[in-house]
Amino acid sequence: MGVKQPTGAVCELLLLRQVKGDQWECLAKPGKRMQPGTKVSFGDGTLTAVVDETLEDGNKFVTFYYDTETLYEKLDEFGKMPLPPYITKQLEDQSQYQTVYAKELGSAAAPTAGLHFTPELMDTIRSKGVGIAEVTLHVGLGTFRPVQEDEISDHKMHSEWYSISEETAQRIRETKAAGHRVIAVGTTSCRTLEAAAAKYGEIKACSGNTSIFLYPGVKFNCIDGLITNFHLPESTLIMLVSALYGYEKTMAAYKVAVEEKYRFFSFGDAMLIL
Repeated sequence: MGVKQPTGAVCELLLLRQVKGDQWECLAKPGKRMQPGTKVSFGDGTLTAVVDETLEDGNKFVTFYYDTETLYEKLDEFGKMPLPPYITKQLEDQSQYQTVYAKELGSAAAPTAGLHFTPELMDTIRSKGVGIAEVTLHVGLGTFRPVQEDEISDHKMHSEWYSISEETAQRIRETKAAGHRVIAVGTTSCRTLEAAAAKYGEIKACSGNTSIFLYPGVKFNCIDGLITNFHLPESTLIMLVSALYGYEKTMAAYKVAVEEKYRFFSFGDAMLIL
């Protein structure tokens, strides 16, 4: 929460992605009252933000000013982790809404399918001979926006930054060559791998931005299975699941989940699709 200058009105900025330097694309609330030139002060005033531009979708380009070495230090001091609206209690420990293998800063949301994994479970998986490789994708707000077009293919995904290391790329190529399966943990890992495979024909070390949209009829070029949560209707995420598993089978699985009162969303039940 911040205070608009000089009126003192309370306002909020959700950082979505770094544009360049200390300029970020943000979701502003109340957006209509935060026009270019608006100055917002946070905490003791040692962190301020100035709205530079309003984008077509209502998001803002905002530049931050601070007296520490990095912006993240100030965000840790004054900011709060953005949580979905169905989590109504602020977490005492922010690691409760983070994967045990998280390393890179920059994502607008946690890759929630991975919240189920503990260090002990990771060790158990390794002990069974399963190789673990890491990829990075900075989740954007567009992932959670519902599809509203009559034709699915008309839906436009927001661009998200991803990265695959040479070590990970080589391990995946060797796994595929040996006839073994590649299982993605979460839709973020899936989109990262499929974006690279669609671009290069195989998994290579790479980084960049992708707006890949996986829906029924789109071919998968890398993964052989997926661990994921149960997702909202009309979301791009359930469409990704349907693309991999088939629409009819996906709807049948969700019917069971609703009837049996499975838990949906971040801390809910997960499923393995092969």
